Order: sequence, then structure tokens, then C-alpha cells
Amino acid sequence: KMSDDNIYMLWGGNGWIGSLLIKQFQAQGKTLIVAKSRLENRQAMEEELELHKPTRVMCAAGLTGRPNVDWCETNQEATIRVNVCGTIALTDLCSTRDIHVTLFATGCIYEYDTEHTIGGKGFTEEETPNYIGSFYSKTKATVEDLLKSYNNICVLRLRMPISNQLLDRNFVTKIAKYHKVVDVPNSMTVLTDMLPLSAAMSKARLCGIYNFCNPGAISHNQVLQIYKEEVDPSFTWENFSLEEQAKILHSGRSNNYLDTSKLEAAAKDLGMRLPDIHTATREALAGAKQALVDAGNFPGGLPKKLGPGNK
Repeated sequence: KMSDDNIYMLWGGNGWIGSLLIKQFQAQGKTLIVAKSRLENRQAMEEELELHKPTRVMCAAGLTGRPNVDWCETNQEATIRVNVCGTIALTDLCSTRDIHVTLFATGCIYEYDTEHTIGGKGFTEEETPNYIGSFYSKTKATVEDLLKSYNNICVLRLRMPISNQLLDRNFVTKIAKYHKVVDVPNSMTVLTDMLPLSAAMSKARLCGIYNFCNPGAISHNQVLQIYKEEVDPSFTWENFSLEEQAKILHSGRSNNYLDTSKLEAAAKDLGMRLPDIHTATREALAGAKQALVDAGNFPGGLPKKLGPGNK
């Protein structure tokens, strides 16, 4: 690796993506200072920036809600405080200090429409978000729009993140636990490939908005078929319609395909790998199976269907 004398600092070190970034930096022998302050405390963030004087900040902090984004519907003030006010406060503090920020954001701010049909063209970074079916997505679209005024930030739009460990936050683990899933092609982000790319983009001080997904689209059934082939041959699932799904959720879910031309060009410039979503998903799930086998936790560590009486 080329030398890197940047000082990197991370917000969101307790989260899933933050913890993966910490591991990645450790593996590369690079220092990543983990912030203790929270996004809702501007003064504490300012004190930490003054103390550590980073040249690069990575922000993987935010409220997604537990167990899912439906939580944000009934906790709207808290969601605004963190996702909007907090994200802007950190960006603003960094802007006045000429610190570059990489924000792990979301692409769940679009949905298929008459111009962007399933199997058709994807949404580019320039297009106005058209999805506010959940309060979570609404705050994310709002903050992204405001952040366009800052020239020190790289906004990475992740979707339905997948990794090579079958943890609860992994999109594959989530849908493997459901009895019924919808089947819609979507853009998705395989973190195994994408987090190294995010660090390269931070180092290069790239700015602006990027659709941060592996190229192409993949449907729920295609993901679960790869899971069946690579991880659990006995796995079964059923489908249901978007209308049926809507009856059991408090808020909507975004389905879309994002154009990744801009990201593909950046990855090529940086000499970084960016496999298509089908290849990346298969590689990640083969890795996940191997990790369970290596840990002596196969098949015991496989996701189990939710609810009573489920195997």
C-alpha cells in the first residue's frame, strides 16, 4: 500500500459498519481514532476534533431504529436530532477545519416509477429523491439535500448491505429469517468489497454524492437462491406481494435500482475492485459459510426463522 499520513477518525464505531471499518484499518496497520462523542452533542464533537486533529472523518453513525426503520415513525424527534441535526453539525464542524468527511448514507430515497421501471434505467446521483414512504427515508433525503451546500463531504448511498458474516444487520440474514419475502430487483451493497473502496475514496478526498452499490440489480429470490447454493442447501422460502407486506409494516420500504456509472469510474481511477452484485453476493456468502465452518458453528450458527415453533 502507498503511504498514508492522514489521521482518520470514525463516528459510529459501535455500529455494524463502524466495527467493520475498525477491523479493516487494523488489518491494514492504519490508525482509526474512534470518537466517543455522539452526533447530538455538537460541543463534545468539537472538543474531540480539537483534541485529535484528524484530516479525515468517517461517519457511520445514525439512527436506523430497532428492530427496523418502523421505530423512526414513533420516534421522529430523536430521528431528526441524530440523522439531520447531528450529521450536519459534524459536517459543519469539519468544514470550518478543512477536514474531509465520508458519510455512510442511504440510497433508500428512491422507488421505481414510470421513468425508472424494473429492469430499466437506474436513478443517477443528480435525480431528486422520490421516496418518502418512511420517516427514516424522509430524514435521509432531507439531510442529503442540505449537505450539497458543503464541499468537504463524500456522501455514500448504501442499500441493503450484505457482508461475509451472517450477523443480524446483514440483509441476507434479515430476509432468511422471514417466512415470506417480496421479490423485487434492487441495488445492494456488499460491504466486503465496498468498505475498502470507501477508505480509498476518503484518502483521495473525493467529494459529492455516490450511489454506493455493486453494479447491477439483484432480487430477493436471487439472493436467497445464492444463499441456498452457497450456505444452506436445505433452505426454503415463500414469496408474498408488496401489498401483503405493507399490511404488516408500519412504514413503507424502498425498492430501486441505482445507476453506478459514477462510482465505477471512481473505482477504476483508484485501482479498486468493484465486482457486480451477483458475483459479490456469491463471494460474500461463500465466505460466510466458511467462517461458520471454521468457527465450528455450522449449521448451528445459521439464521433461524422468526417466531415461535420455528426451526
